Amino acid sequence: MTQKQIDKTWKTLDKDLNRISQVELAASHAARPMVAPGIALAFIVMAGIAAAVFFGNSPNSFVVIAAAVFGAYMAINIGANDVANNMGPAVGARALTMGGAIVIAAICESAGALLAGGDVVTTISKNIVDASAISDDRIFIWTMLAALLSSALWVNLATWIGAPVSTTHAVVGGVMGAGISAAGLGAVDWTTMGGIAASWVISPLMGGGIAAACLALIKWKVIYREDKIAAARVWVPILVGLMAGAFAAYLALKGLNHVIEISISTALLIGVALGFATWAISRPLIRRQSEGMENRNKSLKTLFGLPLVLSAGMLSFAHGANDVANAVGPLAAIVHTVQYGDVTSEVELPGWVMMIGAAGISFGLFLFGPKLIRMVGNQITKLNPMRAYCVALSAALTVIVASWLGLPVSSTHIAVGGVFGVGFFREWYMERHLRKVVGDAPVEKKIASVERRRRKLVRRSHFLTVIAAWIITVPAAALLSALIFMILRFITTQG
Repeated sequence: MTQKQIDKTWKTLDKDLNRISQVELAASHAARPMVAPGIALAFIVMAGIAAAVFFGNSPNSFVVIAAAVFGAYMAINIGANDVANNMGPAVGARALTMGGAIVIAAICESAGALLAGGDVVTTISKNIVDASAISDDRIFIWTMLAALLSSALWVNLATWIGAPVSTTHAVVGGVMGAGISAAGLGAVDWTTMGGIAASWVISPLMGGGIAAACLALIKWKVIYREDKIAAARVWVPILVGLMAGAFAAYLALKGLNHVIEISISTALLIGVALGFATWAISRPLIRRQSEGMENRNKSLKTLFGLPLVLSAGMLSFAHGANDVANAVGPLAAIVHTVQYGDVTSEVELPGWVMMIGAAGISFGLFLFGPKLIRMVGNQITKLNPMRAYCVALSAALTVIVASWLGLPVSSTHIAVGGVFGVGFFREWYMERHLRKVVGDAPVEKKIASVERRRRKLVRRSHFLTVIAAWIITVPAAALLSALIFMILRFITTQG
């Protein structure tokens, strides 16, 4: 073979290899979006297999397997949607990277669910539906299945459109819709539903108000002081101690109650003691960290960075302890009914059910969580470590106050309401400052109304989307659940 023929052969081979590499690149690009759903599907299948191992010899094993599959699907959606509210502010403030936030949230959410999330939950999700109205075990099981699947589907849709919603409210709506289909409107406890509806307003307003008040305090006592660093040495330890005390009280109510009975007054005493200890420890640490810092806001952001990371972890732990039990409650109710054959008012969450919830949250957060984390952290309003810390502190304090007053609140609504509160407070403050600056200026120097609307610090499109999603979560989940229940009843009747 001549040199010319060899060169031609190599050129032909290079062209062929280039075509193959382009095809492989295109295939890889097309397949990439399918990786996350594929992993999620594998986890859901494994949950079904685990249920088959535990209940393989049960006469109703198929029902438990289906419930475990739906429960795993729901847990993944909790991780994709709910957890973003805890980690979004820290990521948006650049105190945490996306990878670091996912790792911390996965560990803390799982720990909260497994260590402090074993509370007794009602089989009808906080007595939404009268258990005596659904005395037939078979109907009750279909009701819980419909509630579980409908709430998971709704949270999945909300995540897809980029709206953080309350998974607990979705479960409540699912139980209500299926309960109405099974036993009529009279079976629903409308007083309880009224309290849940009130939480739509109470949660974001309390969260937003406390976050705005916290930001106002920081501006007044630290940011606008002549010596910012000296002011921060006084107030940052106080704020860190307040955060530690709030979480200590909350986690005492959630965790220690498994060992000994803890009253709210005892929990508050624990919170005060730990808060004071944290303040005393953090004072020299903050002083040492602030040495040599320049007297500007960038230095303040550094001082708030570590407390913000710790608060995000504690928020995730509290969320895992509180919300996971509510989300997998219908699954626990189904398991209890299959095992004991009665519809009781309370059931214990089995360990393997909590494992599904905890692991599903971690998978959902890792696979699908970044979208909502970015939305909450970056796209509603601009956050820095100080503003994000106000959101985290607001979430902790609001939960404590609401528990003390016996008010039903949503952790999702509190956290996102805190983000809105910080953003709207900044808008109000800047508008107030602007009026002082240009109030007596000539007309031509005043900013036009169109320009003022453009300078709004809270994106109205996201605000309206989130509010709309909050309002329709319960009715949408209820309608979907009612439809699924009727389909299940039709299939079983025909069979």
